[in-house]
Amino acid sequence: MESKNPVFSRQSSGNQQAWGAPTPTPDQLQGMYDRPAYAPPAQRTMTIDDVVVRGFITLGTLVVSAAVAWALNLGTAALLVGVIAGLVLGLIVSFKQSTNPVLILGYAVSYGVAIGVISHMYNNLYNGIVFQAVVGTALAFAAMLAVYSLRIIRVTPKFTKFVVAAGLGLMGLMLVNWVATFFIADGIGIRSGGPLAYVFSIAAILIGCFFLLLDFDAVEQGVRAGAPAKYSWLMAFGLTVTLVWIYLEILRLLSYFSSSD
Repeated sequence: MESKNPVFSRQSSGNQQAWGAPTPTPDQLQGMYDRPAYAPPAQRTMTIDDVVVRGFITLGTLVVSAAVAWALNLGTAALLVGVIAGLVLGLIVSFKQSTNPVLILGYAVSYGVAIGVISHMYNNLYNGIVFQAVVGTALAFAAMLAVYSLRIIRVTPKFTKFVVAAGLGLMGLMLVNWVATFFIADGIGIRSGGPLAYVFSIAAILIGCFFLLLDFDAVEQGVRAGAPAKYSWLMAFGLTVTLVWIYLEILRLLSYFSSSD
């Protein structure tokens, strides 16, 4: 390979002449140095608008899928397929930190079907409960956005550790409760509709709201750090997962009050 360094070119001029290659002139060498180095095209960075647009697309896909599942009155089989497929896709996106819109929208479709079936079942038992849960979820989102924007609660490393630990604790309790149902009818009582179930659902909603704060902070930090625009899909995925969590917990909590009327 021919060197563009003039020192190396002079040292190898004899070899170049032997092979019949012309020795570069001083003007040619200067042109080599003056030629701008190749730089890859600058990658567009993520903006708040990118996250908003991807968020609407992801959440909209989930809502449309839920509406279709509701209208078709799909049963338990569709619910199980939706939950399993959504869980698998969600874990892939989470652990790989994937920004692939196909995987993320696939999650939205799968969980949308599951949520549509669940919502239809609840609404058949408690008429109007789904609308109340949707309004409650929207209010929770708006409240947390205001809390974050006004810096009423600041997302610090200590706060983040607390929220993540609390979330893991909730999932651990749900797993223990599920295993306990094989031996006791109501498990450990966190889903039985009693006082302990009220406390658990309220705690789950509050922790879900705290996760929204983490999501907002992740978006802000990503924009500030100049993350590539494709990461807006990952931010939209995180927001959608948290909103699904809050919606389902509000739906369950409302069902406790509805069943006691």
